[in-house]
Amino acid sequence: MSEQSPQPEQKPWMIYGANGYTGELIAREAARRGYKPILAGRSPGKIQALADELGLGTMAFSLDNVEQATRQIKGMSLVLNCAGPFSATAEPMMNACIAARANYLDITGEIAVFELSQSLSDKARSAGIVLCPGVGFDVIPTDCVAASLKAALPDATHLALGFDSRSGFSPGTAKTSVEGLAQGGKVRRDGKIVTVPLAYEVRRIDFGDGEKEAMTIPWGDVSTAYHSTGIPNIKVFIPGSPRMIKSAQKANYLRPLLGIKFVQKLIKARIAKTVKGPDEATREKMPTFVWGEATNSRGEKKTARIRTANGYSLTITGSLAVIEHLMENQHTGGAYTPSTLVGAELVARLPESGELVIQ
Repeated sequence: MSEQSPQPEQKPWMIYGANGYTGELIAREAARRGYKPILAGRSPGKIQALADELGLGTMAFSLDNVEQATRQIKGMSLVLNCAGPFSATAEPMMNACIAARANYLDITGEIAVFELSQSLSDKARSAGIVLCPGVGFDVIPTDCVAASLKAALPDATHLALGFDSRSGFSPGTAKTSVEGLAQGGKVRRDGKIVTVPLAYEVRRIDFGDGEKEAMTIPWGDVSTAYHSTGIPNIKVFIPGSPRMIKSAQKANYLRPLLGIKFVQKLIKARIAKTVKGPDEATREKMPTFVWGEATNSRGEKKTARIRTANGYSLTITGSLAVIEHLMENQHTGGAYTPSTLVGAELVARLPESGELVIQ
């Protein structure tokens, strides 16, 4: 992790969902840097031990009642929401933050959450607070690549993004992925988000570690890259083996079954018992390769690549970089993406990132 000296804090801030895999990693690094976030979540017992170990304060509340949550958040300068699935937590927390006049950040990759933040932009502007979901691996690297490609090819009409990551899933990410399978694939076409089959398009891509077969996925940039760049046609890819791609395409036939709440509940209960996030040694061995390609109506093309830290490690340093930015800078209220809030150079400044190269 970086050896940054902590900046002075004007107001307290909160990590909600600090007992989760990623929330705990961020809390530990924040404490190592000398910060004193309030650790919060639904269950006091699950966060108290961590808070005692790190010498931090705690708060326990659910998001079932926005008014009650607002009272708990009152006085905070910002809330970093790490409690997934964000399909359940983002809306009440965003509304509570708007009411409490606290900046809202989270580490989601869910398209619906990004679109929600944009729909609440006017309310956030009136309250004078920032809404910026996606301040982790979802979606800092790809969002910065998108913004950089827009600068390199201002009249781009089509944008393809992707990443090659060998990270394992945390329980929260795995649960979110199950929800995503039920909703099908997503791309942006002529400015509109449309539903398409899973693994809708397959092509060969060199993400930075050799050419590989890759398939489209419903990643958050289908929302955020549009709001960052205005490019109307967007797809996101990850590499996959022929077997993995074929399995994703077969899953299209199971989507009605996966959408049943009872089935979702069973799968998520299984995930909670069996899925553990990667440990530090594993994360350090697994860099991520991020790629983007912008094309204009004349067929001109620009390609961008950058190597970054493992997704979970980048989420730790990326979220704290955005928090530090908000501590040091004032922004007009409203909905932002990481690149519109901090700048397209954010990803290249993070530990273990290489140079962002555009050709």
